[in-house]
Amino acid sequence: MSSKQNWEVKIDNGVYRELRRVPRNDRERIISVIEDPLFDPYIGDLEKIKGEDDTWRKRIGAYRIFHTVTQRGRIVHIFWVERRTSKTY
Repeated sequence: MSSKQNWEVKIDNGVYRELRRVPRNDRERIISVIEDPLFDPYIGDLEKIKGEDDTWRKRIGAYRIFHTVTQRGRIVHIFWVERRTSKTY
């Protein structure tokens, strides 16, 4: 499903607020992924969220980036970042 065309990435302000609590090295890694101009929502360690339409989670180390994908406008909406713990799912 990947494509060489760029995707428009929209990031909720809450994502940046949540990232302030993340250790610096992890935060920099996550930000480099979500702000990458060549961000492709179909590359990486992905899983579709069960019971949801076009909602995915991407794993970056111990953290998960939750996003929706709109094919028609080639838009990725990142709405949540969370640390994976034994209680996450």
